[in-house]
Amino acid sequence: MPPNRKQTRNAVLVAAGLIPMVGSLLGASSTATDHYAGPAPVNVAAHGQVDAAPAKPAVKPVVQKSTAPKSTTKTPKTEPQKALVDTDIAVPESVSSGEVPKVNFAAYHAAEDMMGKTDRRCNIDWKLIAGIGRVESHHANLGDTDKHGTLRDPIYGPTLNGSLSGNRVVNDTDGGQLDDDASYDRAVGPMQFLPETWKHYEADGNGDGKSDPQNIYDAALTTAHYLCDEGLDLSKAGDRTEAILRYNNSMEYVNKVLGFAGSY
Repeated sequence: MPPNRKQTRNAVLVAAGLIPMVGSLLGASSTATDHYAGPAPVNVAAHGQVDAAPAKPAVKPVVQKSTAPKSTTKTPKTEPQKALVDTDIAVPESVSSGEVPKVNFAAYHAAEDMMGKTDRRCNIDWKLIAGIGRVESHHANLGDTDKHGTLRDPIYGPTLNGSLSGNRVVNDTDGGQLDDDASYDRAVGPMQFLPETWKHYEADGNGDGKSDPQNIYDAALTTAHYLCDEGLDLSKAGDRTEAILRYNNSMEYVNKVLGFAGSY
């Protein structure tokens, strides 16, 4: 779950010199991470977030139902995207086998396509977004969305009130609008953004005139905006590493994301 980029820039640049062994740690469990981590089960969000800090012990993630209102923040309207894969798109084995749900593939691919039109220097690939989605929420609980890509059961990380080991205190920044908590923040959606970071990078991925962190299309495009920030070229190994470290300042996390991405 990504923190605000301005708060973690220095930590990321220090760690970015380490280049991961892509694919070598596909199934590795996370033991040195800046936020709580662990293998993502089918119906569990995989991560909560703290800023770059010394390694903390992993704790179990939390998925909760909530009546929190969806974000209605207006963003520039993008081209509407379909909730199913277009017939003219080659479907990889990872999708036809069900490893990556069709709705998630459509959202990840749509984000790649949109970034190719608006930020060509980034060269982001849908598989990198998918790697993040796999680690953070097991692809939105294996594609448990409606036909528009909105999660049937919203995903939240743990409340960041300091009660859990490995998580810092993050006081409320959104009045509970996104995370249904007016006292403390917690990560939201299948890509596990803190509310403050979501507000900075939010995107409308399905062209419905709003950005909702609990919608896989919006979350995927927001993730692409976040990874591509500050002029990174994700065709370069060093820039890919730096971008992923924004989510979690841990090389083990980088290797897990790149491992899943490489397998897709």
